[in-house]
Parts: sequence; structure tokens; C-alpha cells
Amino acid sequence: MPAFSLHELAQLLSAELHGDGAEIISAVATLENAVRGQITFLSNSKYRKYLQQTQASVVLISAAELEYCPVAALVVPDPYVAFAKVAQLLDNTPRAATAIAPTAQIDASAQLGADVAIGHHAVISAGAVIGDGVQIGAGCFIGEGAVIGAGSKIWPNVSIYHRVRLGADCIVHSGAVLGADGFGFANQRGNWLKIPQVGTVIIGDRCEIGASTTIDRGALEDTVIGTNCIIDNQVQIAHNVQIGDHTAIAGCTVVAGSTKIGKYCIIGGACAINGHMEICDGVQITGMSMIIKSITEKGIYSSGMPAATNLEWRKNSARYRQLDQMYQRLRELEQQVAALTPSAGPNAS
Repeated sequence: MPAFSLHELAQLLSAELHGDGAEIISAVATLENAVRGQITFLSNSKYRKYLQQTQASVVLISAAELEYCPVAALVVPDPYVAFAKVAQLLDNTPRAATAIAPTAQIDASAQLGADVAIGHHAVISAGAVIGDGVQIGAGCFIGEGAVIGAGSKIWPNVSIYHRVRLGADCIVHSGAVLGADGFGFANQRGNWLKIPQVGTVIIGDRCEIGASTTIDRGALEDTVIGTNCIIDNQVQIAHNVQIGDHTAIAGCTVVAGSTKIGKYCIIGGACAINGHMEICDGVQITGMSMIIKSITEKGIYSSGMPAATNLEWRKNSARYRQLDQMYQRLRELEQQVAALTPSAGPNAS
């Protein structure tokens, strides 16, 4: 298990140390539950009440909160970012695979880099290229001509179809499917004719793909996910979608075909984005929103209906059904008022 002294952590984080630099830290924890030997953080002053009782060995904290800290402190500009970095240093998550298992099926034409690990019953198809240090968990399928970038970690039971390209240092969680056919069909007098999906999926470096997320291959061109994108569990991304660098998408969101999402966007959970939309850089969309037209200006967008008591919801629902009637009555009243109001003219007093 990795461990660091406070002096070492201060150097690694460029932090200002207040306390015993020899103290050893081996784990991260919350303010409420941390104990000796653990590190925690305070990034929001509303949680200051927990700071007074913390049993942590050290707290990552801003200069403005230092006076309230009863234990050792590492003063940093952004405690949450510093916490993420420390959590990476102390990470003890096991590997997806530790060696090439004897039951793995690896085609003779596949290319494996140095220090590749492949779990039991994984299948590596013809022409696949697996970069240095890649971990592929048990039961994974890597299709023909697929490319997996160096240092990527693929958890068990992931399916990566033919010719999909996954960048370096990515993480793909169990049950994800990259490169399945997009939903492409033509209707011939009631009969659905399948359109072969001949594009692929291209995913940039340092991306994370959540469990049971599906990213469809392009119909003619490619579905493209940029660098350092994070995509939560059970997200559906349809064919020919393009997502810019550093964008985050929360769970259960669906993005329909040929939509383009810009860089640095944040999309909440359970959103639905119609096809052929364009969303510019820096847009934030709150959870359960439905996007039916393109967004061309940076900002925060919402359309989901917040929860209310059942009685309030039933009243509002009933009134909503009467909205058109109320609108027509309002127009009639406006017309009546206009007819009764004298027109302004040169002789009007």
C-alpha cells in the first residue's frame, strides 16, 4: 500500500505545510470519518462544522480556512484538486489483469506491446494493436483491427468492436460497448432495411468511459470523442456524434446521431439531446433537460421539471392542460380592451 510523509506530499503538491512533516499518510477519507494516518480536505465552508471534530492527520485546506483547522494542514489554492492528486498517489485499486492468462484467445496477427496484461477468456482479434502497459480484463472482446493506446485499462466484459481506436491512458468500465452499429435503417413500405455502419469510433487520450455505456460507430464517417472526456455510466452516444475535449457527461444521458458537442461542456444526468444539434464550447446543461435546438451561446441551460408534492404536481398538470384555453381567453380579453381604448391621435387629450 503506498504511503507518503506530509513533507513529501507538501513537495508534490507545492503546498504550505503546517504540522509535523514526518507524519505518514496512507489513505484518504472524509472530514467526518477520517482517522489518524488519513488525509481529508475542506473545499466548501459549509462543511467547516466537521473540521472541528476531524480525527484526520492532515487536512488539505485553503489559506482562508487555515485558522479553523485543529490538526496539521496542507495549504493549497484548490483543496479539491489537491485531494484528487493525493487520491491518485494513494490509489490501491487492483489491476484489471496481472499477466496474459492461459485461457486468453489472442490471434497470431495481433500486436501486443510491452507489459501487456490480458485476463481469462478475453479475445484479441486479428490485426488488433495493443499498446504498452495496457490491462484488459477477463471476458473482454477486442475486435479486428482495433487499436488500444498505451497505458489504458479495460475492466472485465468490455466489448470493443472492429477498427475502434481508443487513446492512451483511458479507462473503460465493465459492460461498456464501443463501436456497435448505429441505429441506421431505411423504411421501404413498412419494412426496415439495415444500413451497414461503415465508420468507426475514435476516442482520445485520458478518457474515462463508464459501466454499460454504449458509443455507436459512425454510419459513413466516424463517431469522435475528444481528449480527456469523462462519460458516466449508462450513457448512450449515437452514430456520428462528435464530442469536444474535456467535456463531461453524467449518467443515463442520451445523445442522438450526428450531434456535435463542444469543448469543456458539462451535461447533467438523464438529459436527452436530439440529433443533428450543435452545442458550442463551455455549455452547462442541468439534469433531465431535453435539447431540441442547437445552443450557440455559452451558458447554463435547463428544462427538467423539479419534483413537487403530488398535490402540487396534479394541480399544475391540470392547469397545464388548460394552457391553450387560457391563452385564447387572454387574446380575446386583449382584443376587447383594445377596442374599448381610444386610439391616440393628434386631437387626443
